[in-house]
Amino acid sequence: MKATGIVRRIDDLGRVVIPKEIRRTMRIREGDPLEIFTDNDGEVVFKKYSPVGEMSPFTGPYADVMSRACGMPVIICDRDHVVAVAGVSRKEFMERRISAQVEEIMEQRRTKVAVAGESKRTQPVEGIDRYAGVVAPIMAAGDVIGAVILLLPESGAVPNEGDVKLAQVAAAFLGKQMEE
Repeated sequence: MKATGIVRRIDDLGRVVIPKEIRRTMRIREGDPLEIFTDNDGEVVFKKYSPVGEMSPFTGPYADVMSRACGMPVIICDRDHVVAVAGVSRKEFMERRISAQVEEIMEQRRTKVAVAGESKRTQPVEGIDRYAGVVAPIMAAGDVIGAVILLLPESGAVPNEGDVKLAQVAAAFLGKQMEE
């Protein structure tokens, strides 16, 4: 059998170090939950665990209702990827990586709202030229676990106060759901 990856030994406490290059590529940070399972070939698999992703059967319809209520496309993401989309092509957005800008907004733990005439706009999803009107971080048990994002409509109209509140309430609700 030919080795094709990085080899690490398990220590006497059963621990193994995930190489820095893999942690950086997969955006695995200290404290991130990992799901560990085996497959039929006898391999042990480490997978980033996404609490928001676990709620995807619920977040899809929730995003649909939000999009209809505010007339703006809605994206719900975990800390790395889009998990629910409404008002735009699901195929185009689903499972895409979120941008470093959105990661930074989530780390700040504050809602970011687009302002008319703003020169620096937030591109929420890597490789897609659409911009965020509102980014509201989802918090559960004091940790940031994702965000609710309202995309700016094609007209470019900025969100009103009601749209901002809707995104904030949705983020708070989803965070509360994760705690229970």
